[in-house]
Amino acid sequence: MIYRHHIAPPRAFSQFSHDLIRHPRLSSDAVRLLTWQLSLPDGARESLSRTAERARIGACAFTRAKRQLKEEGFVHERRLQGPGGHWVTQQLVSNVPLSAVEAAKILGRMPVHAPSADASPQVAPSPRVPTAGAPTPPPTDGHPRKDPAENTSHHPAEPERQPDPEPAPETPETTEAPEAARALVAALPHLSPDLRRTPRGMHDELARLVSRWLAAGHTPTAVRTHILRGLPDDGTPVHRPGGLLRYLLQDVPPAPTPASSAPASEQPTPTSPPSRLAALRECEGDHVQATLFRPTGDETLCRRCLGSPPARAVRHQRPGGAPTGQPAVATTCSYTRSMPG
Repeated sequence: MIYRHHIAPPRAFSQFSHDLIRHPRLSSDAVRLLTWQLSLPDGARESLSRTAERARIGACAFTRAKRQLKEEGFVHERRLQGPGGHWVTQQLVSNVPLSAVEAAKILGRMPVHAPSADASPQVAPSPRVPTAGAPTPPPTDGHPRKDPAENTSHHPAEPERQPDPEPAPETPETTEAPEAARALVAALPHLSPDLRRTPRGMHDELARLVSRWLAAGHTPTAVRTHILRGLPDDGTPVHRPGGLLRYLLQDVPPAPTPASSAPASEQPTPTSPPSRLAALRECEGDHVQATLFRPTGDETLCRRCLGSPPARAVRHQRPGGAPTGQPAVATTCSYTRSMPG
């Protein structure tokens, strides 16, 4: 159960229709904005935006509430040019819906207030008083008189100005890149998918940078290798391939010198075997790994192979001698060592 108790206000009250308060298509902000405007005293010129600010209605809520009031016919507005050429906006708020024709008739009877009507009249400027002395007219009798006797200024003679040196003619590398550099830059989009979106407007700039690499002694293959090494290899997309190429080609490192051009004194010399291994010889017998021994003559088998059964013996031929049916006899085998194959 709900009970209601009404006490009529003794002063400062307004009467509104129940249809206005219970309007089905007006939001609470729209009803509050309309009732606030209708409760203002006669002659008040408060705008809807100012009312919304005082009623603490936000900007979005005010826009929505004003649109609802205009669609239902409770608010009408128009712009016209008033006195002095100023444009003003007239707003009409009513407690009942009005059509556009009815609102135009009511607004036509309303006076137009110019923005300058409420401004204070302009104050006339006060007469100007010179700060010192009386005003004098400018001289009109030609050039001022000069007295050479009282002219004691001795300015030094100005030095003779030398003509500016002519700028040196630009080299072809700075004005136009060679054809090899242009061809290399034109093939860069096919070098990697990350370089397919290289702007064509940057080809001339990139060609000039590549020409510096070629002039320093780098080969086109070295330039392409340097660019590929500078591309991200972790799957990161390249959003500005032109800027990346400019960054990679901006600094030119010195070209590597070939190893053959180095002087003989700087070339590495082959390392000679140790002196204790120089007198050893590899056994030609049946070994799993290479075996070294120290020969006393021209034998080619170590002592172990010489002591093996005849079935394992093989025919050998000494240098400069005839083949024999027996293996060569070694008188001594002083050093035998297995070397990894």
